[in-house]
Amino acid sequence: MIYLLLIISMIVIAGLSFYAGSLLFKLQSQKRQRENTTKLRIEKIVESIQTISLAIEQQQCNLSEGCIRLVHLLECLPVSNKSKVSDQYPAIYELFLAVEHLPTHEKRKAQSKKDTYQQDLFREEIEATLATKILNEVSSLTKFTIAH
Repeated sequence: MIYLLLIISMIVIAGLSFYAGSLLFKLQSQKRQRENTTKLRIEKIVESIQTISLAIEQQQCNLSEGCIRLVHLLECLPVSNKSKVSDQYPAIYELFLAVEHLPTHEKRKAQSKKDTYQQDLFREEIEATLATKILNEVSSLTKFTIAH
């Protein structure tokens, strides 16, 4: 009888061990998959940052639009050791803050031509003031990478 209980307990322990091992394997697999997904997302964001920076540098993209896109991309990087965009790229961030509230798309079309003209003048003045600093910052972003 004791031998039978020992055999049953060994079978139960072996079954539980197998189950625990399979759960650990699944956990490791999910962790690897999450890390790969995060790595791919970071690579895509970095590529977008470099592309937009190059477009700004080559004057294929307007400064305001480029800065808005860059700030959003830099802020959404899923890394823990990133510095604040405002500290690392102050001119880009300054232009972003100056123009982020301006209406776009349908709201811009719906407003009066006078308002649109005044907003365009405002935006162009700020762009002209910050252009040199932004182009210097963008130049470094064309080579932007994240240390993994």
